[in-house]
Amino acid sequence: MSERGPLRLLALHGYRQSGPRFRQRTGALRKALRGRAELVPVSAPHTVPGEDGDGDDPPRGWWFSGPGTFEAAEAAAEPAGLQESLSAVAAALAEHGPFDGLLGFSQGAALAAMVCALRARGDPRFPVGFAILVAGFASRAPAHGHFYREPIALPTLHVVGDTDAVIAASLSRELARCFVEPVVLSHPGGHFVPAAAPQRKVYLDFLDRFRPGQGQAEPLEAGAV
Repeated sequence: MSERGPLRLLALHGYRQSGPRFRQRTGALRKALRGRAELVPVSAPHTVPGEDGDGDDPPRGWWFSGPGTFEAAEAAAEPAGLQESLSAVAAALAEHGPFDGLLGFSQGAALAAMVCALRARGDPRFPVGFAILVAGFASRAPAHGHFYREPIALPTLHVVGDTDAVIAASLSRELARCFVEPVVLSHPGGHFVPAAAPQRKVYLDFLDRFRPGQGQAEPLEAGAV
């Protein structure tokens, strides 16, 4: 863990995004967290087939529910690519660390939740202490069910958009219930990372639990799960 300066969070983007694209889309959040937390985006190892984009920065994904496709609600019989993505996250943590926690958005939040589960079981590849999961969900793939069989004992903040038309609020709340004492922040918006004053306060209150000298605070209540 960091001894001084801002906390460092490895940032995991959503499906059809990339590390550089996620950095651009989180400018307001990075400004809101300035001096308290630094976001370090990493790109998923898989390019999304058939997607137009910058040749040097193609759209990417963390895993696929079908051949070159992804749907969060699909109970994929043969999901592909997850192990490579877990290895990519482990490599980023080792090469660019140390990191204090994770921030994930959409499919990246789903992946971060899986990393939390492995960390809670003692996996040494993932030395993180907490996660912020924005528009997250639990994978419906039966092959991924083992991540959620036991309550995940790692501190998390779950950010839920009440009008999210991509990842329904109910799916994000379902993921939160997989964790021990999750903090849930609801906002009236849709599928994005909110950073207005009300959300900023909850982010900072949560992050202050892990800042040196602050100590572990009592569990926060930002909304019912």
